[in-house]
Amino acid sequence: MSTVGIIANPVSGKDIRRLVAHGSVFDNQEKVRIVRRLLTGLEAVGVTRVRYMPDEYAIVPRAVQGLDISMDLAEIPIQPKGNQNDSVAAGQWVGQNGADAVIVLGGDGTCRAVAKKNNGKTPMLPISTGTNNVFPYMIEATIGGIAAGLIATGKVPQSGGVYRSCQLDVLVDGIPVDMALVDVAVYNDRFIASRAIWDMEKVSQLFLTRCRPDSIGLSAVGGQLAEVLPEEHRGLHLRLGRGGKQKVTAAIAPGLLREVRVRQWDFLEEDILVAVESPRCVLALDGERETSLKQGQTAMVRLSGKGPLVIDVHRTMSWARKNRIMVSQED
Repeated sequence: MSTVGIIANPVSGKDIRRLVAHGSVFDNQEKVRIVRRLLTGLEAVGVTRVRYMPDEYAIVPRAVQGLDISMDLAEIPIQPKGNQNDSVAAGQWVGQNGADAVIVLGGDGTCRAVAKKNNGKTPMLPISTGTNNVFPYMIEATIGGIAAGLIATGKVPQSGGVYRSCQLDVLVDGIPVDMALVDVAVYNDRFIASRAIWDMEKVSQLFLTRCRPDSIGLSAVGGQLAEVLPEEHRGLHLRLGRGGKQKVTAAIAPGLLREVRVRQWDFLEEDILVAVESPRCVLALDGERETSLKQGQTAMVRLSGKGPLVIDVHRTMSWARKNRIMVSQED
């Protein structure tokens, strides 16, 4: 019996960056269509059970309507509250109940929420339906469903298509308080407010687990200086602000480019604590302001190699091709 979790965030793709930038709105009906194709792919490779996060829009129940599938579908037994805690609780449930894979529909923030209490137990297939997406894939859902199903059923072993990603641990006064999958930004402000980051003049430090020159969001700043692949166990640390001799132009949100002064940058190694240098600030995790530092508190950021397991769709499908998983021979 193979079990796949589906966590579809009904509010991803609708945040304030549609006002301050030029991001597209990702409506829930499109998520229904994505889930429908995911279910088709999962069924095709022999997945027997699906457990899904309940939500007020009923994304998965709507997707099942008119779909001829034989899989056992049921809600994850949580009480939805309509916020990111639903994704946290659902991610914890699939980890504790032995799901073989979990598919996440959302952006970087949703993936972070799912990973927070999963403890890296469940291979995750993150599919992009958010705003500034670096962690999740932009991929056709049918192929995503096949890849997740191949891993969940064991037809492709984890060694053939799954990698362990890094994460950034945030410690306040020496105690771990939160984590990020892609970036931690030190934002020189006292208030969390609307959460999203777009005023780069207030960002003094940036910690990254990955960056590419063709990415978007805060990691795009680092991506113009170096490339760190998702499966690499190293990161990047940048000090930003006036006096920086390097000026980087980066797309920090859809349709929103900014010039950023870089004073210094270097690679991050695993398990090394790096101090947050602003005494009173807000720490933004994966693009959203989450943690306020009070007077007298100290914060550190650490690159950890114990992030979530991630399904690499290309590697998974390549392993399946080499081993003829999707090919049958007639007599």
